[in-house]
Amino acid sequence: MPVENPMETSLTLTPGSTGSHPRVGLFVTCLVDLFRPSVGFAAVKLLEDAGCAVEVPLQTCCGQPAYNSGDRATAKALAGRIIADFDAFDYVVAPSGSCAGMMVKHFPLLFKDDPDWAVKADRFAAKTYELVSFLTDVLGVTMVDSTFAHKVTYHDSCSGLRELGIEAQPRRLLASVRGIHLIEMEESNICCGFGGTFAVKYDEISSAIADKKAINIEAARAPVLLAGDLGCLMNMAGRLARRGSLVEARHIAEVLADMTETPPIGREPEKQAAQKGASKP
Repeated sequence: MPVENPMETSLTLTPGSTGSHPRVGLFVTCLVDLFRPSVGFAAVKLLEDAGCAVEVPLQTCCGQPAYNSGDRATAKALAGRIIADFDAFDYVVAPSGSCAGMMVKHFPLLFKDDPDWAVKADRFAAKTYELVSFLTDVLGVTMVDSTFAHKVTYHDSCSGLRELGIEAQPRRLLASVRGIHLIEMEESNICCGFGGTFAVKYDEISSAIADKKAINIEAARAPVLLAGDLGCLMNMAGRLARRGSLVEARHIAEVLADMTETPPIGREPEKQAAQKGASKP
């Protein structure tokens, strides 16, 4: 069942002593590992602050691109490896509604005709959660120790909202952040146009959806855009940049964990950008 995959995460942490703390396996996700490791470390901080013992086992893609493209064999092989590698943990947590939705809703479907694996897939799905949902719905976290003195607007990612019912949870935790001011954009629950392989297969439709989303983001007049899915954030940050917008995009975990030293998504560090500007003739 397991297959080798070149996209194995490089984010490594020293496992803590479990004791009576829930033992959580963090599913980092490919995009976080390759493009925004700060989200993974923010997730670890939030989980440890909530009393969890966090470990990051060797892992591969959740298989969603293959699944959405009709390659059930590859998706099933990847799912089988993940189920086996995370079997020892009390919970599996991902800082992504998209990956969590794949594991919770679609892993069981992949194995529904295999009695032995169906039981394993159902057991795995039952202990798997998106990060913010896990903090609020399972651990009962109601506030975080964080300061972010900015106006922000929030995008509800499709998978988290429609597959996992994540809507009130991020707003509940954001309300506890010191100095923050949440301004709801129009149609915050409408797709940003990414949809993984959708953006590749239907680029013109995807771009039109992204433009409409960007208009709603800008109309909120908040300088910071937050969301819980890095794919959505990268897509929206890219569209905003191409429109010349100054709105910055960040993953909600970074704000909740008080770890916002990393430049916004798609932005270079100020020093590096200044050096590039100075080198121009």
